[in-house]
Parts: sequence; C-alpha cells; structure tokens
Amino acid sequence: MDLDLWITKVKEGQHLMENELQLLCEYFLGLLEVGESIVRLVLAAYSTLGEYSIEMVKDILIEESNVQPVNSPVTVCGDIHGQFHDLMKLFQTGGHVPETNYIFMGDFVDRGYNSLEVFTILLLLKARYPAHITLLRGNHESRQLTQVYGFYDECQRKYGNANAWRYCTDVFDYLTLSAIIDGTVLCVHGGLSPDVRTIDQMRVIERNCEIPHEGPFCDLMWSDPEEIETWAVSPRGAGWLFGSRVTTEFNHINNLDLVCRAHQLVQEGLKYMFPDKGLVTVWSAPNYCYRCGNVASILSFNENMEREVKFFTETEENNQMRGPRSGVPYFL
Repeated sequence: MDLDLWITKVKEGQHLMENELQLLCEYFLGLLEVGESIVRLVLAAYSTLGEYSIEMVKDILIEESNVQPVNSPVTVCGDIHGQFHDLMKLFQTGGHVPETNYIFMGDFVDRGYNSLEVFTILLLLKARYPAHITLLRGNHESRQLTQVYGFYDECQRKYGNANAWRYCTDVFDYLTLSAIIDGTVLCVHGGLSPDVRTIDQMRVIERNCEIPHEGPFCDLMWSDPEEIETWAVSPRGAGWLFGSRVTTEFNHINNLDLVCRAHQLVQEGLKYMFPDKGLVTVWSAPNYCYRCGNVASILSFNENMEREVKFFTETEENNQMRGPRSGVPYFL
C-alpha cells in the first residue's frame, strides 16, 4: 500500500481502484491473508509505520477505546456527509494532517455525492498518521441508512457493484464511539443516553456491530439536545431529546467542561446550548445538501484548552452540484 500516492490520488478527486479500496479496508480489519514475515517486511519498508507492532497495525481501529483519549492541541469537526470538496476546504481552513490533529465526529457518508472519496481520504489519513486523526462513528455509518441516503448507490455507480460498500460498512463497525480531550471535553456524534450516567459505562458498550435500534449505543448516535430539563421522546424515532439538567449532571459527575457533538444542522455553523454552555454542536458541511445555505465550522483547542472557532463556506464545486434527488428530511 503506497499510502502517500493514494492520498494524493484521492485528494485530486479520483477514487481508488476496487482492489486498492479492499486492501485499505482490510488493513484496518486485520484480514490481510499474508504471512507475518511478509507483514514485517512491509512495515520495515514504511518507516512511518515501523514503530507500530503487527498487532497494532492489524487492530488499529478496534484497539481504540470506546472513549478514545486524545491530547490537545486538536481540532473537532462535525458532519461531512459526502461533501468532498468542502472537506478539502476544511483542511485548508484548519490545517493539514499531520500538522493539525483532528477528531471527526461521524457522518462521513450519505447526502452528498462524494461519500466514497470522503471516507477513503479519512481512512488513508488514519492509516498514514494514526496518532493525528480520530474517526468517530455517526448514525449514518450504518448499513441500513447508507442503503437509503446515497452511499450504497454511489458505490454501485462508481464501481459497478456493491463490493466497495461492503468493504466500507465492515470498517464502520470498528469505528470508536467517542473521544475525550485532555480528560475534560467529551466528543460524541449524537448525544447522551438515559442508560449512560458515567463515561465508564460508555467504555463497556459492545460496538463491533451494526448500530442497534435502541439502547445506549443507539442513543449516543441519535440523541439531540433540546431546551428542556430532562428527557423527552425524539421525533427522529431513535435516541432521545435531553435537556439542561441532564447535561449539567453528566458533566458534573464525569468532571467534564464540555460535550461536543454534531448530528444537527446549525445554520451558523456552531451553537452552544444551556445556561452554562456545557454543550456545543459543531457542523462542518457548508451549504448542506447543496441547498441549505448554512455556514460550516470547526472548533480548535490549543495546548491550554483555549477554544477558537473557525468558520468556512462552501466551495465552488459545492455550488455547481444539483440538489438531492429525493426530498428526504435533513435531520437524519
């Protein structure tokens, strides 16, 4: 795997050949059918990976904790949703890997027309610079949703079969659920769960599976904050609405300063909620679905955990895209 060559190729707007994408995905899943001696030779050839043991390379994603510890400085990003050219502008705005460290809070695919390129470049960057980028799972990293909201059809269109979709969705099961920055800022795609009062409870969730329809795993992917006190039924049909008291108590019990999440379109790109501003929604897909007209943002934390919001707008390529083929509601 020539990771640098593949990164350049995908950044130029090309997608990997099917066998290359398969190799990349199997790299994460530890399914490469080669002897250990050959793997050692490959690792030796790539000095950037040589410091990692065979086991760490084979299990690069699954070995990450459900609550992956991340050190500052780091930049937190929200939904991308297949908007590849806007992702390239995100890197121009925030800095390129590995000079800048990133946490991406899920929803890499669906809605936009370049989900394949988005997920591929993020996997390549994770393979090339594993300590500099953390990929969280979102509710759209799901076999069920990707068959409805575009990623499955895109793979069929670009490769002529569903193999690429299967390779990628197998990797989805290995993505971690959350990250914690310097022990004080929790990053998760959706929100909180009535079944999870402590971060330790998040650590024992079995994540190597399709996202279930209910329970704590589902809630972390699907829940939303609302201007209420406690809990309410979510109109999404999955997860919960949770309020200010729930968030304040969760932060207090777990010694957190902030919960960062994505999952909801924010017209202004970033939105703090509740009186103590204990939760923030970060949205990183500008002009979402090529029609919403919203600004995007990323949230950077420096070595002292001081925050800086960086805003950006859509690219010219985004403006040239047609709107979605079907009138699906944006909140999924």
